[in-house]
Amino acid sequence: MSQNNNPMIYAGVDVAKATLQLSLNGAGHSFANDAKGHARILHRLDAAEQAQPGHHVHLVLEATGGYEAALVKALHGAGRIVSVIPPARARHFAQAKCAHAKTDPIDAEVLAAFGQAIAPQPTPAPSANQTHLAELVGRRAQLVETRTAELNRSAHDTDKLLRRQSRQLLTLLERQIAQCDRAIAAQIAADPEMKARAQRVQQVPGIGPVVAAVLQAAMPELGTLQEGEAAALAGLAPYNRDSGPWKGTRRIRGGRAPVRCALYMAALSAVRFDPILRTFYQRLCAAGKKPLVALTAVMRKLIVLLNRMLQKPDFQLSTLTSKTIPSVSPEKITCS
Repeated sequence: MSQNNNPMIYAGVDVAKATLQLSLNGAGHSFANDAKGHARILHRLDAAEQAQPGHHVHLVLEATGGYEAALVKALHGAGRIVSVIPPARARHFAQAKCAHAKTDPIDAEVLAAFGQAIAPQPTPAPSANQTHLAELVGRRAQLVETRTAELNRSAHDTDKLLRRQSRQLLTLLERQIAQCDRAIAAQIAADPEMKARAQRVQQVPGIGPVVAAVLQAAMPELGTLQEGEAAALAGLAPYNRDSGPWKGTRRIRGGRAPVRCALYMAALSAVRFDPILRTFYQRLCAAGKKPLVALTAVMRKLIVLLNRMLQKPDFQLSTLTSKTIPSVSPEKITCS
């Protein structure tokens, strides 16, 4: 339901590279995935609300690797309520309804039904600075991944031409990564709120400028979440797997991979240089936990700690000990 408690009309939009399939009030409509198509969708939504005075349309669509970005921007620009959900949630919902067939119209109907049954939270509109930072951080990650792949490939090169080309490509990648780093630093410095958040999280050992930028770009909600929500969004929540007397091994799943990867590197540094987290890590290893399990626990402590620090400006790291670092109880974990 909306914040003003007005009746809600849930609509689903299945997004493809070139087309959009809208399911609204039980009827299907096809549009091109371009500016004209977005305008036609907005016109259709206006008509639906005029036909049902006092009602508001809430659109539900899946994240599709960026093909939904322009539509979501147009919807936010028009003040529309929209929820962007992980594809797995819609797929599991369809399976629960025994809707095994999959076409664009069917997927749009499933998304509309998902909205009616679940009433997902609206996706907030990012600021222009937030969008720009996310693009820069995403591009940097792509360049780093390409550099790693090229380093792995070039290790087996024997031909002089190939080795020279590899060196030239690596030099280009290093230069572009440095350009992204400067642009990211400039973007954060130009936004007072981003700058304050980045400085705050970098007070924690292991959190440097790169990790701080990833957290700001990929998890802007940090500081407004419950502790279990922060762990779940980062994909670090230990979900129970119990049935009757059987107690299974809790495992992490889901969440935002860029945040998890950044926290992994931060945790590797923290267990070496931060005495509190190093003690915590060593205690888990001494208790028989595998090193990777113990390191994941450190990552979880980090994200919960960072969330608390941003929530409470007066929170001081000096008050922490290895036994008082914030933790997450299984019953506090919510869906990511």
